[in-house]
Amino acid sequence: MKSLYYYLSALFLAVFLVSCNTQTAQKPTTDITGKTWKLTELNGKPIELKNPKNNPHFKLDLNGMRYEGHAGCNGLGGTFEIKQDVMRIKFNQGMSTMMACEDLDIENQFTKALLSADNYSVNGNTLTLNKARMAPLAKFVLQ
Repeated sequence: MKSLYYYLSALFLAVFLVSCNTQTAQKPTTDITGKTWKLTELNGKPIELKNPKNNPHFKLDLNGMRYEGHAGCNGLGGTFEIKQDVMRIKFNQGMSTMMACEDLDIENQFTKALLSADNYSVNGNTLTLNKARMAPLAKFVLQ
């Protein structure tokens, strides 16, 4: 009888540990902070840069709730608000340098997309910034 008790206890423990591990492994992450996101698409179209070395990107820092990045030829930064549980985001107007460059049109569209976004989605290593339920404003990949 004792061996049956030990057997059932071991079985229960094994099932419990496997179920806990399975639930943890299946939970997708929606944390987009602390990572550098490189722009790949604007308004549903792949970006075409005249100077590929100047690919726009940004990073969100929870310390101070600040974003910083490179818009193509100018640096940019400011504050943001995020509600990760409902995947809402708001970029506040920040600061930027004012140099002219070959990809200024992409830079302007990128900045406009950031400031227009009110929500986001994550699919693997791809981040999409959206406004309401409209088509995606911008897509990014982890850099």
